[in-house]
Amino acid sequence: MADESNAGPVAGAVSAEAEVKAPTAEKRRSPRPRKAASGPEQSKPAAKRRGYTEQEKSEKLKAIAAQVTGGSTLKDAIKTAGISEQTYYHWKGAAKPVEQKDTKSTKPLPAGDDLADLVQLEEENQRLRKLLAEKLRAENADLRKRLGLD
Repeated sequence: MADESNAGPVAGAVSAEAEVKAPTAEKRRSPRPRKAASGPEQSKPAAKRRGYTEQEKSEKLKAIAAQVTGGSTLKDAIKTAGISEQTYYHWKGAAKPVEQKDTKSTKPLPAGDDLADLVQLEEENQRLRKLLAEKLRAENADLRKRLGLD
């Protein structure tokens, strides 16, 4: 059998290789070149820009309405205006409450009329509740008779 302690020259060779492979500095990459700034040929068209003023919105909505009354389809009128259908409906919905506020009278109803209407509605509500309760009692009694619970 071989002597296990006889690994002297081999152990010395391994330690010599470890000293030779000393850690070296890592290579560093140069930063990637940046893309060229977009020139005027790559700018967004006016139809895709954000932030129309209220005046521009109302003008576009009026132009679309005029085209639709003139016989054009709604989709074509919206495309001609340069906005999406979603934007059109969003603007239309936002403008609608303003128009409704203008059409309503600004004079509030007298408080007496509101109170009288409220009292009348409450009386009608009580009457309907009593009527419903009577119907349910009658139906319940009929079902009990049919089932033989009474």
